[in-house]
Amino acid sequence: MKIIHILFLFTFFSFTISQAFVNDFCVADLKAPNTNPGYPCKPLASVTSDDFVFHGLVAGKTNNTFKLGATLASVTNFPTLNGLGISAMRVDIDEGGSAPMHTHPDATEFIILVQGEFTAGFITPTSVYSKVLKPGDLFVVPQGMLHFALNSGKGVATAYVFFSSENPTIHLLDFLLFGNKLPSNLVSQTTLIDVDQVKKLKAHFGGSG
Repeated sequence: MKIIHILFLFTFFSFTISQAFVNDFCVADLKAPNTNPGYPCKPLASVTSDDFVFHGLVAGKTNNTFKLGATLASVTNFPTLNGLGISAMRVDIDEGGSAPMHTHPDATEFIILVQGEFTAGFITPTSVYSKVLKPGDLFVVPQGMLHFALNSGKGVATAYVFFSSENPTIHLLDFLLFGNKLPSNLVSQTTLIDVDQVKKLKAHFGGSG
């Protein structure tokens, strides 16, 4: 029975290994359904040099509540990342702006500042880890940690961010709290925020109730 069990596990994990590890690479066929191991591979004969270049890491629009612009290169718009366990993002924050509290449940985050000044940090149940970043500094946010970044200097601050996932998930705390349909009095009771303020925030972030 032990041998059968081992063979079963070996077979199971063999099928779930990403195609990118079986082959040299696996450019995603985005027309096919995504599965746990990732997208199926695009036929090798149709892969070109253009598949390995992404031109979209440009400054994002910052005319929003947080004065935050972000452009992401993930498997959904850069198929070559399929199975590689990495993605990239450019972040631009205007003076006085921020990347609000959020989490990435499925990815560690690496922040490299290239212009301006960031204050970045993450929170655990017992501690806060925060640091002022200058150009050339690298800050690591472990997977799943509630974290933030803000422009603590003058002018626009720019960073390149890398994730240990080709398609990272993001949960923004403000939208989770105030972009929902929970009754405002319930949100008020569970956050200790005045109910009138909750209603204002719900109106701002698209919530109701």
